[in-house]
Amino acid sequence: MTNRVIIRRKLLANGVAAVSAAFVGFTVPARAKTLEPTASMRGGSNNYLPGAPIVTRIGGGGFWMTGSVRRAGDGAPLAGQRIQIWAHTTEGHERDPHSHGATLTDAKGIFRLEMPQIVPAFGQPHGHLAYDSGDFETVFLRPVMSRSNDSSLEAHFVLQPA
Repeated sequence: MTNRVIIRRKLLANGVAAVSAAFVGFTVPARAKTLEPTASMRGGSNNYLPGAPIVTRIGGGGFWMTGSVRRAGDGAPLAGQRIQIWAHTTEGHERDPHSHGATLTDAKGIFRLEMPQIVPAFGQPHGHLAYDSGDFETVFLRPVMSRSNDSSLEAHFVLQPA
């Protein structure tokens, strides 16, 4: 073997050793990202009626409002949380008391409530949802549907303790 080959091999070996040594003790433990709380949306509280009753369905149904509720930070699902839902539908305006209802999340933090078809109000088909029970900070959401003939709308809450 020539002197050049031996020198090149030593340089490569030393280089790899130097790079490896630079990373020894430089490991960073894996960290879970914390889940940030949901901010209230502009217009979310429009026509809100405090204390809407818990119902099994709003009106004649045919449209599904679904979503989840989790705790900020660790993202744990929150069972038994009250979510109020209202909208401008084929059966009433969003300010009408009969267009409002509330439901509770299940053990996995999921909610689901059937209601009449949402129709556009002010040019947009949208729903309103509120978490307002007091254990966590109040959040109002106003999600907009992709198409006015969609048969469901989904919204997710990440709640910060009050």
